[in-house]
Amino acid sequence: MKYHCQQGCGIAQAGRLGYYRVGIKRERTEAILTFWDRWRIPIMLAPTLAVIVFLFLGGLAYGALVSLGWQPIIGRTEISLRAYHSIMFSEQYAAVFWQGLALTIWVSVGSTVISAMLALATALLLRRTFFGKRLATFLYQLNLPVPHVVAAIGILFLFSQSGLLSRTGAQLGLFDFPRDFPVLVKDKFGIGMILSFVWKEVPFIGVIVLAVLQSLGVDYEDLARSLGANRWQRFLYVILPLVMPGLLSGSILVFAFTFGSYEVPAILGVRFPRMLTVTAVRFFQNPDLNARTEGMAISVIISIIVFFLVLGYMWLSRRTVRQD
Repeated sequence: MKYHCQQGCGIAQAGRLGYYRVGIKRERTEAILTFWDRWRIPIMLAPTLAVIVFLFLGGLAYGALVSLGWQPIIGRTEISLRAYHSIMFSEQYAAVFWQGLALTIWVSVGSTVISAMLALATALLLRRTFFGKRLATFLYQLNLPVPHVVAAIGILFLFSQSGLLSRTGAQLGLFDFPRDFPVLVKDKFGIGMILSFVWKEVPFIGVIVLAVLQSLGVDYEDLARSLGANRWQRFLYVILPLVMPGLLSGSILVFAFTFGSYEVPAILGVRFPRMLTVTAVRFFQNPDLNARTEGMAISVIISIIVFFLVLGYMWLSRRTVRQD
C-alpha cells in the first residue's frame, strides 16, 4: 500500500513538473513570437541597411580622412586642412575651384528652375482630356529610363557645330557653314549641359506633378470658378498651392542630382571652367597620389554644399506651403 502511494505521488509530481515545463515553453514561445512581431521588419531590413550604412558612412568617413591628408598607403598620416586651403586660396587652384563652383551652381539652378516650370506646364496640359492623350503621356515619359550619358551624347550629336542641326541648317542655306551654328555645346555658359538636364528631368518632375493633379480632381477649380475666379486666379491661388509640395520635392531631387552629376559635364563641358565634379575626378586621375587629397576635399565640399542647400530649399518650401 505504501509502495502504491509513493508511486502515485511520484506520478503526480512528474505530471505537475511536466505541466510546469510546458507552461514555461509556452511563455517562451509567446515571448519569442511577440518579439518577432515587434521587430520583424527591422530584423529583415538589418542586413541591407547595414550594407548601406557601412558603405555610405564608411565612404564619408574615408573621404573626410583623405581630404584631411590621411593617406597611410603613401606614408602620410598627419591630419591638416592644407588641401582645403590649397584648392580655395592657392594661386594654382583658387580660380579653378571658384569658377567651377559658380558654373556648378549656375547649371544646377538653371536646370532645376527650367525643368520645374516646363514640368508644371506640361502636367497641366496632360491632365486635360483630348484625343491621343494616352499616346502623348507615353511619349512624355519615354525618356525616363534613358541614361544621362545617352542624353548627353544625343545633345552633342544634335546641337554641336558639327551636329545634325548645324549641317541641316547649312544645307538649307540658313547659314554658310556648319561652324556658323551658335555654340550650344561645350560652351563656357553650360547651355549644352542645361539642355541635357532639362530634357531628362522635365518628365521626372512632371510625373510627380501630374500624379498630384490627377489625385486632386477638378472640384477645387470648379468651386473657384463658381466664385468668379478667372483662369489665372484659379492657377495662382488654387492649383499652384496644391501642387507646390510635390513640385518642390521633385525640384530638390533634381537640384541635388545635377549639382553632383559627373557624366553630363564630362561630355558636354569645356576644359575651363569645369564643374566641380569633373575637377575632383581630374585630381583622382593624376598619377601623383598626393593630388587625391585635393580631389577628396572638393568632393567633401560638394557634399556639404548640397546638404545645406537642400536644407535651405526644404525650409523655404515648407515656409511657402504654410503661407499658402
